[in-house]
Amino acid sequence: MLTSQILPCINFYQQEVKQELHNILQYWAKFSPDDQNGGFAGKIDNDNNVDYSAPKGSVLNARILWSFSAAYNLEENAEYLQLAERSYQYIAKYFIDKEFGGVYWTLTAEGEPLDTKKQVYAIAFTIYALSEYYLASKEEEAKELAIQLYDQLLEKGFDKERTGYFEAFTRDWNEIEDLRLSTKDANEKKTMNTHLHVLEAFKTLYRIWRDEELKEQIKHLIDNFLDYIIDAESGHLVLFLDENWNPKSDTISYGHDVEAAWLLLEAAEVIEDEGMIETVKQASIKMANAAAEGLEKDGSLYYEYEPSQKHLIKEKHWWVQAEAMVGFYNAYQLSGNEDYLKKSLDVWDFTQREILDKKKGEWFWGVLEDNSIMPNQDKAGLWKCPYHNSRACIEIFRRIDQSKD
Repeated sequence: MLTSQILPCINFYQQEVKQELHNILQYWAKFSPDDQNGGFAGKIDNDNNVDYSAPKGSVLNARILWSFSAAYNLEENAEYLQLAERSYQYIAKYFIDKEFGGVYWTLTAEGEPLDTKKQVYAIAFTIYALSEYYLASKEEEAKELAIQLYDQLLEKGFDKERTGYFEAFTRDWNEIEDLRLSTKDANEKKTMNTHLHVLEAFKTLYRIWRDEELKEQIKHLIDNFLDYIIDAESGHLVLFLDENWNPKSDTISYGHDVEAAWLLLEAAEVIEDEGMIETVKQASIKMANAAAEGLEKDGSLYYEYEPSQKHLIKEKHWWVQAEAMVGFYNAYQLSGNEDYLKKSLDVWDFTQREILDKKKGEWFWGVLEDNSIMPNQDKAGLWKCPYHNSRACIEIFRRIDQSKD
């Protein structure tokens, strides 16, 4: 329960994030539909110029589907369901590889396969989105497609000897030389990022499909984090690992630390494993404290730190701020320590001041150390999407609502 001193502040927070959720989704409803080629445009720049010739990414499209589905599940806005339906139909028709299974990484603007590699990260996001869409639409074909992708991932991508999931494959599921999600990543067989979002996908799938094998897979994934991915001493996440779970990177990602802090707990709660819930609660606080090392005095959360070079990357990315809102609020809920609540509120205040584009809509990719807008970034692209910020608004709104009961 909320105290009388905290309640007015919390109520205002809830009102603000609800309005911002509407702002975000109205932006995507207005600018992102591609009426020339179908589906959604692959790229929109900071001035809202839409590039209808840009490739369409599987991650962006899955995140669009998830965002409109989750928003509909929050407040049953018919427009959100219509846009989710548009996204679902496009993904099912064009992104699903009908011959070899899985999803294509990218398509041309016209919907032809472009990069056909099987990135486990992209398949996970598609499962996640389809499961959320089923909750909104009760479309049985969407549920069946999510289960089909899960079965393929378990058959082709799961490390049956050491558990966990390999990072990427060729179109026909053979080994691939370049496993990376992007050029900034290490070329390793297992990554924190992919495992985090496979976990996120599986826990959402479990909400619509209470399969015992799926439950065991969720337990495996949480154990992978507890045993290998969360550094026991520092609480930071190990970003890249080899197939034997040996660490291959010391880079600290503050945004992923704070994101994992709440996502792991949510997964443990979904499968209702009480022992695991208690263990993950302790890890959640530790990860939130580790992430807090990257907080600036203005309330923002820095991007990354490279210990071996003693180099702090002082960019403040949109998704990092969004995850910090939820991760620190989650720590407040677990501990009752109002300092975590202040951290969540402070990062939201910073986001409103510096990250929201109040003139042209949506959130900027991020700002530099001096809070100037990061140049040459997009409002929509292969990575820029409505998922992190809409999800943060939804999570904060729900958590505050539940605390009033």
